[in-house]
Amino acid sequence: MPDVGDESFWLTPLYQGLAEELLRMGRRKTHIVPGAVLEASAFTILWTLSDGAPRTLRDLADELDLEQSTVNRQVNAAIKHGYLERFEVTGQASRLIRPTPAGQAAFEHDGRLRADRLRRVFADLDPGTPEALLHELRAFNDAYERTYLRQHEAAQG
Repeated sequence: MPDVGDESFWLTPLYQGLAEELLRMGRRKTHIVPGAVLEASAFTILWTLSDGAPRTLRDLADELDLEQSTVNRQVNAAIKHGYLERFEVTGQASRLIRPTPAGQAAFEHDGRLRADRLRRVFADLDPGTPEALLHELRAFNDAYERTYLRQHEAAQG
């Protein structure tokens, strides 16, 4: 097996450089924002729920690509802090999860902090534009998901 630093492992220096930058993004603690009130998991769940549609634990686990037990732990922590609530719907076995007014306010507060940080980063982005970055990231994520689905379908058989 080639050494990770060996160019032949990555096929080209370009692929190696892209892998390094993706790892660098993954290591960045984007969820740590001075003045934020929410933990990263609560912010992510509230982001998912920000479209106004309540979800079951299974729905959240599927959308976040996490184990249901992990999402359950995260939801319970957010409920304990007053950011989320569970409620029953007649005729449905699973209870749904939605933000509380306190959760919505905390999400908006932390969202403004994150948006401000992005504005400052984009003001310093040279060369490049936020529009170009969005276009390329969206294209990359779409291609990644298509590739993952094909591999998953092939493995299922």
